[in-house]
Amino acid sequence: MSTFIMFGKYTAEGFTNMSQERTGKIVEIIKKRNGDILKMFAILGEYDLLFLVDFQNTKTAMQTSVEISHYSGISFSTSPALPVEMFDELMGGGFFSDWESPQS
Repeated sequence: MSTFIMFGKYTAEGFTNMSQERTGKIVEIIKKRNGDILKMFAILGEYDLLFLVDFQNTKTAMQTSVEISHYSGISFSTSPALPVEMFDELMGGGFFSDWESPQS
């Protein structure tokens, strides 16, 4: 599994149907694709939402992001993320034995 950060920004349509039910449906969509939700935040600033989710691979992360956007009217920008310790190890020429490329 690889960790992805999903940045969500409400569209005009997204503002009109905010509800706990919609959040529940988004959780269902993520779980349907075997995603593991680590955290979900409502935030202030450039984006309105931030989800930390583990997915099997980039393809699944992209499919999920598009499906959620289509369903909810929330525009998502999804990016792979590495723990800093793993990044330091990779940049130092070491090998992280349990690391799987988010491009898999």
